[in-house]
Amino acid sequence: MRILFTGGSGKAGKHVLAYLAAKGHRILNFDRVPLGLDGVHDLIGDITDAGQVYSAMRTHAGYDEMDNAAGAQLFDAVVHFAAVPRHLMTPDTETYRVNVLGTYNVLEAALKMGIRKVIIASSETTYGVCFSDGVVDPKVLPLEEDYDIDPMDSYGMSKKVNEVTARGFQRRFGADVYALRIGNVIEPHEYATLFPPLATDPGLRRRITFSYIDARDLGQIVDLCLQKDGLGFQVFNAVNDTNAVPQPNSELLPQFFPKVPLSRSVGAHEGLLSNRKIREVLGFKEEHDWRKYVP
Repeated sequence: MRILFTGGSGKAGKHVLAYLAAKGHRILNFDRVPLGLDGVHDLIGDITDAGQVYSAMRTHAGYDEMDNAAGAQLFDAVVHFAAVPRHLMTPDTETYRVNVLGTYNVLEAALKMGIRKVIIASSETTYGVCFSDGVVDPKVLPLEEDYDIDPMDSYGMSKKVNEVTARGFQRRFGADVYALRIGNVIEPHEYATLFPPLATDPGLRRRITFSYIDARDLGQIVDLCLQKDGLGFQVFNAVNDTNAVPQPNSELLPQFFPKVPLSRSVGAHEGLLSNRKIREVLGFKEEHDWRKYVP
């Protein structure tokens, strides 16, 4: 597929983009800074500028395409990762402006121009635990996609609004629009420093309900979304199978969530931010369990 990828130079984007390129997809990276990956052209631009976004939707994916004399072609799909990536990185108003306006621009341009598959990056912060003021309990566990998401921070709010916007555009145009509630992204080199302390202090990951997503497994999830047609609007938790800590749920739940009811039974190490939907609907099979990399 020919794919316009926004934010491919970011922490998550660079790994997902590389995964997709290795699978044979032709990708144009639309970002404010270049990635510099062989075989992927960087188009420098700003998602908050609607004109730039519209222009990027129908263009050459590299200089070699100009040899075909076929003109600037519409992309087969859009993967939208560009955003202010976390809370307290920019002032709240700027985080909200960039994330909401940028996502609106991408969805409008893609669907009005006739692209039939758009995948957007939402966030596990929409569940209202991660960046909440104070130590907050979820209403129920495990966290699944039908949860009434209720963030209180500008980043999580922007992602909730983006899901609503995506659903609205999907209703209008009938295309496939999938939103990924991405967990805490772990790059391969981070296992050595981030995970060993969790053996004695699992509470370090309470705010993200002990979840994680390996950046390479996130690539697989996006590729599976590209392959899966006809689902309309969907939300998927994009996380690995298990919690990121060695302690079983029989210890974690009474220690960190003693007042939170369970909607169903959970396995000993099953992720409390559940990826059951991507396994059942998309056929996701994780390749990078953290235990492979942490003694």
